[in-house]
Amino acid sequence: MHKNFLVISALGEDHSGIIKDLSGLITETGCSIEDSRMSVLGGDFAVMLLCEGRWNELAKLEAALPGAGRRLGLQLHTRRTTPRPPAGNLLPYTVEVISIDHPGIVHNLATFFASREINIRDMATTRYAAAHTNTPMFQVQMTVDVSATLHIARLREEFMELCDQLNLDAIIEPSKV
Repeated sequence: MHKNFLVISALGEDHSGIIKDLSGLITETGCSIEDSRMSVLGGDFAVMLLCEGRWNELAKLEAALPGAGRRLGLQLHTRRTTPRPPAGNLLPYTVEVISIDHPGIVHNLATFFASREINIRDMATTRYAAAHTNTPMFQVQMTVDVSATLHIARLREEFMELCDQLNLDAIIEPSKV
């Protein structure tokens, strides 16, 4: 059976009950949440939801979302999408980087992987104060899709060289998921 998907992104002032109300609307229209990412960023709440349902259920959800957005104080955007193609010969790797915070960390990492045609599938960053010293620290966690034909030892060596040059503490290893 062909699956139908709708991506919903929402942004607005954080308050309790947003997920309850959005998930309730999704359930009421006969759709389900296939995948999601949610976070409080500053004083705002951001969510991305991948909803699955029959085409008419997704249409019902699309029609109900503008009213829900107004009630919840959210800016909503939707887009129909297709299932993710099979991974083929791609292997997921986890990358973790911790450093004293400075501009350009994400850009340098993204440039490294893009120059090798490695897709960043998922990424989360956090800024925090180091214990005892309050030094501003920066942490990046990402999942990248590495081609099985790529020489992983060379990739790891080049990545660690970059991290040494940028004074980043890093790990790259096969994902356990």
